[in-house]
Amino acid sequence: MQQVQSSEARAKASLAKAAARQMAVLASDVKDRALHAMADALEANKARILEANALDVDQAKARGITGALIDRLTLNEQRVRDMAEGLRQVAALPDPVGEVLRGWVRPNGMRVSKVRVPLGVVGIIYEARPNVTVDAAGLCLKAGNAVVLRGGSEAIRSNTAIAEVISDAAQAAGLPHGAINLIESTDRSAAVEMMQLHGLIDVLIPRGGAGLIRSVVENAKVPVIETGTGNCHIFVAASADLDTAEALLINAKTQRPGVCNAVETLLVHEAVAEEFLPRAAQALTDRGVTLRGCERARQIVPAMEPATEEDWATEYLDLILAVRVVPSFDAAVEHISRYGTGHSEAIVTRDYREAERFTQCVDAAAVYVNASTRFTDGGQFGFGAEIGISTQKLHARGPMGLDELTTVKYVVHGDGHIRQ
Repeated sequence: MQQVQSSEARAKASLAKAAARQMAVLASDVKDRALHAMADALEANKARILEANALDVDQAKARGITGALIDRLTLNEQRVRDMAEGLRQVAALPDPVGEVLRGWVRPNGMRVSKVRVPLGVVGIIYEARPNVTVDAAGLCLKAGNAVVLRGGSEAIRSNTAIAEVISDAAQAAGLPHGAINLIESTDRSAAVEMMQLHGLIDVLIPRGGAGLIRSVVENAKVPVIETGTGNCHIFVAASADLDTAEALLINAKTQRPGVCNAVETLLVHEAVAEEFLPRAAQALTDRGVTLRGCERARQIVPAMEPATEEDWATEYLDLILAVRVVPSFDAAVEHISRYGTGHSEAIVTRDYREAERFTQCVDAAAVYVNASTRFTDGGQFGFGAEIGISTQKLHARGPMGLDELTTVKYVVHGDGHIRQ
């Protein structure tokens, strides 16, 4: 059994490696035609995809998976249309491959250009979100890469159906065999081997919870672009418009609580806490949110559960919110610095200087002023889709779109130049 799992990961990575050489030189119109064909195929095969997804969802419910994670896993007709539309949006974006970022001439007449080129073979390891299969494949292909996908066991039927549909459509439209590959083994050893295929896979991108990301970082022999967990905060400052603050908080916590850009901790300046917390607490509990507050927050809203030290550091991915009353702007920033994961942080304020200080002092991939953290998303940023949200600082940070799926090559033109 182990040998079968091993051969699948290596065989599919080898196919991708061969396809990557062809992908790197494909014309933009060929890639775009393939993306449109993939989008059309998704819509034409939505019944097949939804049938497979329904089986995954039923099994997940039987295993007792939380409601927020069930939401991530579940597809419906609109979500299939959204996946297809995402591919069309990616097709409409400029092709990054071949873009000359900079060019200059040396004193000896030699011409140097810095040019965008594909990464090669991109490996994606992700959890129970079937839409990632489409987003990752579309972005990787547009950027001239081949892709090896390994999704979670909860979504294996959905991912298999989707991968077959889009791969067949891409090949029929002119992309090489092996451009899109899904590892179907759900055994953890298959994922671990994928992480160690140095020389076949050029970069790994994990997309999921803290456990998955830690496993990839610890086991990988392939370079990793680390996507981070989202312990995100909203700070309601003393000068905040409280109607705006309430609307942003409700959106950031309840629209889709199971995603990484959902807010997990509310920080409220003590100057507005007594006015803001009762109304916010009522609005949130009406929507099924459990509140866990500090001692001061519980004095204002006694129905809150007591928050522990662990709560401040937890990415709930659920309808749970930690609440803390802070005495100052600096205390809010200090809390975010200590417990935040560098993902998305927001302030609600009417003070311009305070807003500027927040954007300068808070170290995160995305920092918001008077806007919901739910906007940290490749589609919302105009990237068409995203491969993930990087919280590291090397190569890529924030939502990763086409540019982040390329690297650079220096192209040098001479006329018989030799170095003296």
